[in-house]
Order: sequence, then C-alpha cells, then structure tokens
Amino acid sequence: MESLEGSNMTMAIIPDAEMLPTVVGNAKLSGEERHANIHEEDINRLTNIAITQCIGETDANLDAVITHYVETINKYNLRNLGYPTNQDFNYEALAPLLQFHLNNAGDPFLGSSFSLNSMTFEVSVLDWFAKLWEIEKDQYWGYITTGGTEGNLHGILVAREQFPDGILYTSQDSHYSIFKIARMYRMQCVKVGSLLSGEIDCVELEASLLSHKDKPAIINLNIGTTLKGGIDDLDLVIQTLDKCGFTRDQFYIHCDGALFGIMLPFINQALRISFKKPIDSVTISGHKFLGCPSPCGVLITRLKYINALSRDVEYIASRDATITGSRSGHAPILLWYALKKRGLIGLENEVHECITNARYLLNQLRDAGIGAMLNEFSNIVVFERPFDDHFTRRWNLASNENIAHVVVLKHITIEMLDTFVHEFIQKRSIWSKDGHFQPPCIASDVGSKNCACSIHSLSRNY
Repeated sequence: MESLEGSNMTMAIIPDAEMLPTVVGNAKLSGEERHANIHEEDINRLTNIAITQCIGETDANLDAVITHYVETINKYNLRNLGYPTNQDFNYEALAPLLQFHLNNAGDPFLGSSFSLNSMTFEVSVLDWFAKLWEIEKDQYWGYITTGGTEGNLHGILVAREQFPDGILYTSQDSHYSIFKIARMYRMQCVKVGSLLSGEIDCVELEASLLSHKDKPAIINLNIGTTLKGGIDDLDLVIQTLDKCGFTRDQFYIHCDGALFGIMLPFINQALRISFKKPIDSVTISGHKFLGCPSPCGVLITRLKYINALSRDVEYIASRDATITGSRSGHAPILLWYALKKRGLIGLENEVHECITNARYLLNQLRDAGIGAMLNEFSNIVVFERPFDDHFTRRWNLASNENIAHVVVLKHITIEMLDTFVHEFIQKRSIWSKDGHFQPPCIASDVGSKNCACSIHSLSRNY
C-alpha cells in the first residue's frame, strides 16, 4: 500500500480491489455468515476510508482518494452489463449548480416559500411526460421522485386512498418494491402467475378477479418486468376487468414503467401507454434509460385524485402531496437537460440502437450454443446463468436461479458485447473440461425453443 505525504499527516492510497463497490454473490446469509462476510471482505476497505480525523482532512488528500476511486470505477464500468443504469451521459455543463442546495419541498405546481428551488424545471419535465402519455395539462398531477420505487409507493397509495378495501393484483415477475409496498400499506395482495415472457397471465388474473368480485381491484402493471422485460398487455387487462364485471369506478391501474415507460412510445406497434385508456398513474426511473447520474424518477397521475392526499403546510407555504418532504432540486434539472439535449429524434434513435444491439447479442449467444431469449420491443437479453459467480460479478450481471440477463443501454457497445460473449464461450469451455458442467435447462424460465440444454438441443434437431 502506497502512502501520500500530506501536511502533518500520512494518508494511505487505497488499492483498486479495496475501492471497488461491495458485491455479494449470495444475499441469503445468516446473521453469523453476514457478519463473517463483512469482516473478511469489507473491514479493510472501510477502515481505509473511515472518517477519523478530528481536525479534518486536507483537500489534497481528499482529492487523491476521489481521483483514485474514479479511476477504479472507470475500470469497473467497462463491464457494466446487467443493471439498467445508462452510463452514457455528460452533465459537466450543470456543475455550477453544485454550488447550491436546491430543494423542491412541496407541490411543484404551487411552488414554496423556499426560493432555492427548481420547480419551473420540474413542471417542464412533467408537462413533457404528460404529453408523451397523452393527458391534458389541466387533468394531471405529478412530481419528480427519487426513483421507480417512490413512484410505485405514490401510485399505489393514491389507489389505496381511492379504494381503502381494494385488493392489489400484480404478477409474480413484478419488481420487489411492489410486494414491499403491499406489506408497508398492509394491503391484501394477490400474486398472479406470469407467462414465460414475464408478462401477467390474464387467464389467471381473470380467475383471481372473479374470486374477489366484492372488492375493488388495484392493478399493478409492469411495462417491462425487471428480469425478462416482459410487458403486461394493458389492453387485455382492461378487457379482462370488463369481462369480470368491474366498472370504471371499481378499479385503479398503476403502470410501473421504470425502464420501458419512456422507450415504448418510440417503437412502432408497441403497447401504447396512454391516459386516454382507463389507467390512473404511470412512473418511470430517470437513471435508467435517460442516464441521470443519481436515482430519480417521474410520477404522473390524474389530478382529481390528489385532494384526498394533500395537506396544506404553512411552513413551506405549499401543499404536501408527495411521499418525501424535501426533494432534490437537482434531479428535475438533470431530467430536463437529458430530454432537452436529445430531443424526440435523439431519444427515438437511442431506443432503436438499444433494441438493435440487444438483437445482436441474442444472435451471438445463440450462435455460440448458449440458451437465450429476447422479448419483442425489449432490450433485455435473458440467458442461462454462468456457472462461475466470479464471471457473473466480473460482468456485473443480474441473475435469478438458472437465468441471468444483460440490459442493453446506450453505453454498451458492440465491442463490449463481443468481448462478453467471447469470454463466456471461453469460460464454458473451461467449465466443461472438469466434467461437472452441463448447460442448465432453462426451458421452464424462457421456453424450450430458447433453451440450449442437451435435451432441448437434441429435440430441435429431429
């Protein structure tokens, strides 16, 4: 470990291995195992950046730590494939704003008594999304959230306020936040089965609705499931509700469009997300497709629902209708900048580039004999989980049981995909040599036609 001479003190330079983010291969650890895991892997790293100086650290030493961390993260980012966080962005033009604390506490449409806010930018962003999802300015309300989970929290809270005894229906492939929200709000939640694509099974949804016809239905729809990118069929769900006898005043539909909510409007023949249909709220994440450098999101709902949630707050001379009190004033400007700089044509081009590169990866994997699936209108390529957890962590892949995925966003180049597939093929060859590795059967996850195990590979040859 090198040392850096500072004024009256010595500061350790932290090796790359100790600066990398903490990553665990298996989150299901007991208390003792968790303690042991932290002790063995993290204590050294944490003590090297521990805040221990009573008199404060010098700027030179602080700069050295941050510079080294940036170098390390840049290396890590070269293989960042598995999570939906677009890294292709440049917000240097907004650096002067870091001199200010910007706080958007309160209702963005009313403003607040705290003058250092960016609510003008916030409303501009909200108006853009309202137009995208086809709702008139005088018919909607919304705000910039901390991300998709807060958007889900708000959308489902609005639903519960409308229907206190309503039952929440959501597919088994829904984001984990939906089930957490059901627990937080103490709501009855019906977990509906999914098709192989990941989208909700409307046959099973119909049976569940008919079993609970005496209570209103609160439907969470996934506009792109987390793992497979399955898109719930909004139109079929609406038909199913009608078929089961639920009138418009007996259901609420929340659309979790964290990633795809901003992508689908730019794809011909894709599902149309529109408030002209009987939906009630939509949320997206700003740090996913758009690539904001910190978590943020957008929530749009119908204005008529908000009075039930709102309370006037004299301290900020505004109305409280959001989940959090203080809200980032920088996030709306980041979103505004991302949308303004790209324009509609730029966004459309990025969407199609991601979809095209996802298809490229799918073909490369299949050509290599690796089981893989890509849903229509999706940029999430699902494939057999690598045998080696080290390889999975090296490429920052998200995985669940026998499958893993790559989310193809703007920062992921063809060269990155080629390198990934090449390494995957090499690793499979090494794993096969010891005689213990066989391609896993993922037919139950993605269908037999997308599985490359020995049974399904053979069956396709006959």
